[in-house]
Amino acid sequence: MIGMNTLLRSATATLALLSSVKAAPTFKLDKRAIAFDYNGDKVRGVNLGGWLVLEPWITPSIFEEWSSSRTVVDEYTYTMTLGKSEALSRLSNHWNTWITQDDINAIAQAGLNHVRIPIGYWAAAPVDGDPYVQGQLDYLDKAVTWARGAGLKVMVDLHGAPGSQNGFDNSGKFGSIEWQQGDSVSQTVTALQNLANRYKDDTDVVTAIELLNEPLGQSLDLAGVEDFYNKGYQAIKSASSDFAVVFSDAFQDFSSYWNDFGSGLNDLMLDTHQYQIFSPEQVGRSPSDHVSAACALGPKLASTNKWAIVGEWTGAQTDCAKWLNGLGKGARYDGTFPDSSYTGVCDGKYTGTVAGLSSDDKNNLRSYVEAQLDAYEQRSGWVFWTWKTESAPEWNMKDLIAEGLFPQPLDSRQYPGQCG
Repeated sequence: MIGMNTLLRSATATLALLSSVKAAPTFKLDKRAIAFDYNGDKVRGVNLGGWLVLEPWITPSIFEEWSSSRTVVDEYTYTMTLGKSEALSRLSNHWNTWITQDDINAIAQAGLNHVRIPIGYWAAAPVDGDPYVQGQLDYLDKAVTWARGAGLKVMVDLHGAPGSQNGFDNSGKFGSIEWQQGDSVSQTVTALQNLANRYKDDTDVVTAIELLNEPLGQSLDLAGVEDFYNKGYQAIKSASSDFAVVFSDAFQDFSSYWNDFGSGLNDLMLDTHQYQIFSPEQVGRSPSDHVSAACALGPKLASTNKWAIVGEWTGAQTDCAKWLNGLGKGARYDGTFPDSSYTGVCDGKYTGTVAGLSSDDKNNLRSYVEAQLDAYEQRSGWVFWTWKTESAPEWNMKDLIAEGLFPQPLDSRQYPGQCG
């Protein structure tokens, strides 16, 4: 890939040649700004979930052979159980097929302008003794090239940190939270530095790097999280000033807690994730209650004092999708998750297709999606989770678009004015 620094050097040489031939106006090559106008334009994006970081609920077929034993529940135990050779063979096939250039082109054709791509620390800065395999960065390189051809921008999202920053399977390792112990924070900064250096000449496409996905603030030293954010920011900006730096709200109030953070730091973007399905109260809401709660986020987002996106959200109003709460675990909505009570049936939503959803589910989903679009664009925009799934219809943007449940064009509305 031809780096932008190379292009700038060529431009400078050309101007020098012209000035030697005849008198000409003097041109000043100012620092190139971030290649997306986060002040004036809205982020309209989608996550490429389950690709370079495994999540059992997105691709249950990869984990199906352990559905009874439940000994493999995440990418850590997957690679540990299979061993590096077999794990690399299987994962290489997955990386080759789950997201392709056709997907990137389809995303652009749908009117989106960003893809957020999760990547684990183990791809960028492996730690001795971990079972993970490498090779993901070659596919991230391909995605950058495909995005350039399609006119999309890429947000690289460090989705997992050494020791796990949240204990979720999507961090690479389910269970205890050991990030902030030992060298784990400095190792995370190294991963960010390596990613920034890798893409410092591709900032025409890679416009943002996210410091860390969803650190579980209530289980971490928040002062340490802020210190890590500052160190990660410096690591990224030292590679190129043309990256926006994205940070998670760490499950803290995204306006009251974070408005005072980052004084003096340019190009900071807050990322908050908004799901209404991970508590009994949330899954018990009526469709209109879900819409009202989404609309209420709009003015709150607008009150933030820095760029702010909803970097993950969904059309789902239930947690019914198979293994969404972890491999082998049930749902709060139908009462099969521990300490939950029955709200409704998961028929067609545990596994299924968008086309197979009931008429009521389709109408409610479309209404809810539209409300969220209207709310989240009151600030900097949104990134839907996720582009595709094997069998979770409420989360599958590709199929939601195909079935008319995600607006096309993106500003069309079947339920206008829901947020006032």
